[in-house]
Amino acid sequence: MQSNQLDYLPIFMQMGLAVGFVVLTIIGSSFLGPKRSSVNKDKNFESGIESIGNARVPFSVKYFLVAILFVLFDVEVIFLYPWAINFQELGMQGMIKMVIFMSLLLVGFFYIIKKKALEWD
Repeated sequence: MQSNQLDYLPIFMQMGLAVGFVVLTIIGSSFLGPKRSSVNKDKNFESGIESIGNARVPFSVKYFLVAILFVLFDVEVIFLYPWAINFQELGMQGMIKMVIFMSLLLVGFFYIIKKKALEWD
């Protein structure tokens, strides 16, 4: 099957329309929207509660570690789905590869548990 540059024309047209719509919407709202500024409107405001103190509170590194581990094991599910769909076509060779893949992930999971990376204390 030979690919032609004209095959991509609908994709580029859709991208151009999407970008054009966004640009026109932003420009239109800046011209048509109200431009009233006041001290009260420029104050920081969230959920009806006035800000007290510094908003830059440091997060624990554990939070970021758990987030990265979640992403890591979530990506594992992305690799499992196509394998599950094509399970019969892959045969025994696909099964062996998936057992190796899952074994490596399980070793990583046990390493995380051993290092107590998921404990908050």
